[in-house]
Amino acid sequence: MPAISNKKIVILEDGNVTLPKGFIAGGMHCGIKQNKLDLGYILSEVPAAVAGVYTTNVFQAAPLVVTQESLAKEHKVQAILVNSGNANACTGEQGINDAKTMQSEFAKKLGIPEHLVAVTSTGVIGEPLPIEKIQAGIGEILELQHEDVSNFEHAILTTDTDVKHVAVQLTINGKTVSIGGAAKGSGMIHPTMATMLGFVTTDAHIDHEDLSFVLKETTNQTFNMITVDGDTSTNDMVLVMANGLAGNEKLTQDHPDWPLFMDGFKLVCEALAKKIARDGEGATKLIEVQVKGAASIEDARALGKAIISSNLVKTAIYGTDPNWGRIVCAIGYSGVPVNPNAISVSIGDFPVFEKGLPCSFIEEEVKAYLEQEDVHITVEVNQGNNDAAAWGCDLTYDYVKINASYRT
Repeated sequence: MPAISNKKIVILEDGNVTLPKGFIAGGMHCGIKQNKLDLGYILSEVPAAVAGVYTTNVFQAAPLVVTQESLAKEHKVQAILVNSGNANACTGEQGINDAKTMQSEFAKKLGIPEHLVAVTSTGVIGEPLPIEKIQAGIGEILELQHEDVSNFEHAILTTDTDVKHVAVQLTINGKTVSIGGAAKGSGMIHPTMATMLGFVTTDAHIDHEDLSFVLKETTNQTFNMITVDGDTSTNDMVLVMANGLAGNEKLTQDHPDWPLFMDGFKLVCEALAKKIARDGEGATKLIEVQVKGAASIEDARALGKAIISSNLVKTAIYGTDPNWGRIVCAIGYSGVPVNPNAISVSIGDFPVFEKGLPCSFIEEEVKAYLEQEDVHITVEVNQGNNDAAAWGCDLTYDYVKINASYRT
């Protein structure tokens, strides 16, 4: 797909985590899954500043525990190792030991300190990690035939139907700075942190503290605003690596180009978030909810999440039923104090509810609109100046089929 430019930022839909200088990625089949790539890596030429956000599920998987402990030592990372097909979650002390083995074996292979390697896993919960297969894979994963960013993007997938990647480029201090991203996520997706695996790379020069600020602020506007099924996984994380090889003057929140970098970073994360929502298990439609005029940004986000999380809204959209009552119902139980007589709702360009009362509309026209792959719902709260967007997907028969036989 050709690059898209907003004058200051060039968006590369086919860009990836190796677009920034000094990054390579790869992946291979080590035998966890049948006939599919299941072990991948991202590697920086030099140690990179790192920031992360992690699942809020109290059953945090072993690799998340190990990774958080390691990254706290220096706030730097040089490599990320990911396996799919097994989550290494709810596996006790053995799971911790296996995650540490992944870390130490890959560090030894690279010749770097263990704390510079982040590890993560995704897949079935509660089964011991086949560590011998992973160890064998680590032994050969750096061979040239495995060095391909597409291999990495496929190796991290579970029930996803396709890879998810994007990149942007912008100019800071006369230097071209790139930001690339990859993600996986299709089911067990709910807006409580990242709810999936996300990896962002940049060659910008920026320290851990400011990088953490960027990631947390952006996560609240993007990854936190998606849902597929209301379930928050044990393994979710987003990691961002910044290796500084673009050669720009160090970015801080006082730098004149700080807003530009924030915008570029948000574009990457929002694109990945929408790709996850679009690829929800069994989904046929991407749903975007725009909430406008809320009393606070927290209220706007809560309203968007309530609507996008409603199974009744999701099934109505799957069935192309313009049932605005379900949208209004979700607004009502969101916990946000709203004035019902001030609320207006539109489906696409069609007003269906205005100032607390139903609107007259031609049912067949709205049903035809709902047959599209992209569905937009707009809610006017009329209580302030705060807006937010949320993304999700429809709920289909195939979602039940996929999850009824996930382990078989």
